Amino acid sequence: MLIGYNRVKKFLFNATFNGSDQLPMATSISPFKSRDVAVIGAGAAGLVAARELRREGHKVVVCEQQPQLGGTWLYTPTVEADPLGSDPARRVVHSSLYASLRTNLPREVMGFLDYPFVSTGEPHRDSRRFPGHREVSFYLKDFAIRFGLSELIRFETEVVYAGLVEDEKWRVKFRSGDDAAAIDVEEIFDAVIVCNGHFTEPRLAEIPGIDLWPGKHMHCHNYRIPEPFRDQVVVLIGSAASAVDISIDIAQVAKEIHIASRSVEGGLLQKLCGDHIDNMWLHPMIESVQKDGSVIFCDGSVVLADVIIHCTGYKYHFPFLDTNGNVKVDDNRVGPLYKHVFPPLLAPGLSFVGLPWKVAPFPLFEFQSKWIAGILSGRIRLPSQEEMMADVSAFYSSLEASGTPKRYTHSLDVSQFEYDDWLASECGIPGVEEWRKKMYNATGKNKKAHPDKYRDEWEDEDWMLEAHKDFARRCPNGVAHN
Repeated sequence: MLIGYNRVKKFLFNATFNGSDQLPMATSISPFKSRDVAVIGAGAAGLVAARELRREGHKVVVCEQQPQLGGTWLYTPTVEADPLGSDPARRVVHSSLYASLRTNLPREVMGFLDYPFVSTGEPHRDSRRFPGHREVSFYLKDFAIRFGLSELIRFETEVVYAGLVEDEKWRVKFRSGDDAAAIDVEEIFDAVIVCNGHFTEPRLAEIPGIDLWPGKHMHCHNYRIPEPFRDQVVVLIGSAASAVDISIDIAQVAKEIHIASRSVEGGLLQKLCGDHIDNMWLHPMIESVQKDGSVIFCDGSVVLADVIIHCTGYKYHFPFLDTNGNVKVDDNRVGPLYKHVFPPLLAPGLSFVGLPWKVAPFPLFEFQSKWIAGILSGRIRLPSQEEMMADVSAFYSSLEASGTPKRYTHSLDVSQFEYDDWLASECGIPGVEEWRKKMYNATGKNKKAHPDKYRDEWEDEDWMLEAHKDFARRCPNGVAHN
């Protein structure tokens, strides 16, 4: 397992990245129309969108409100003054990373298609197969350097308005500088691509009695380290990746951990509570909380708690975007959107990269970006507005027929690779590699079987070797393709 990983890791680094410090010149591959495009956000989605746009021959401006690129992967120990993240007047902290966070996918699966996410072997880097967040941030910086993207980014520049004007152009207002000396500038673009992420605006559970409950309650957006919860009784709400990670993290120091989940049968949390962590208990959802500090669960069980942490996800949030009502967020459904990307009435001038979740994100961002870039140049054609609206309506009807709530509209999960392959076919390029699909599924199974150690023990070395051979074939001279 780990020994085999070190072997293939060394093989790939030697085969793929010798000479990779030479920066490529951006070249256009499209004989079609070049457009002026504003990309909002310089995280993983914004970076790969910028690369694909420039490859297609477009002129690109990337706006990033932080002083560095990386988006949600740019860790900060700073948290918001409002622990729930519900005050609209608060100073927003973009990242939701906690200090101990490691990827829940192996680096082979995570990486972009033609720029593998492999260990560099440098002593200050994280060589683990499931690395910490800092290594992902380094990878994105490496990606930006490799493809000369930093020159496209306006750092410390917030987009405060983006709206349609005459001739199907988009007016974008940028704000730079601090509050006392902020400078607003407006520019006109042919298209706007929204890549601002969706891990900043917390969703909160509704808890009867919470206004009178004396304890502290917060959203995991503002969780960083476990030490503040030492010797406390902590209730976490949720059962997704952040709830699993944070419960394990806090259990090291807390007196008790109680997890409120919609599903108490099976799953990762039941396995953790039953087999691995002796101060953790799993409950159904919270029925109410009381002013004496008690938390009452729906099965009638009661605990006296010090803290409630909402690990309940995030809301899509586009406060800068003016679509005249053509795009709305309704119970976390952004729509109507054709294939999670284009609003039919505003296409192709407005698009979104990175809305789907429960996916291998970076490859999906890349396929979406290639599609958008080709459509903007005219090399790839969109269906008519009527056809796109009909497709969206049929998709929404299928979700309703299957009993899928609106808030899961952008959850792809098992359908993600079919979606990726559809995008690839539209672009005329190969779809997702078979090894990537198999490795993703193998990781999911290993995570369910071993939720506390799947990042360090695995049995998919055959797929690892296949991945690394594929990386070497794609980069035979040690240089990712321009």
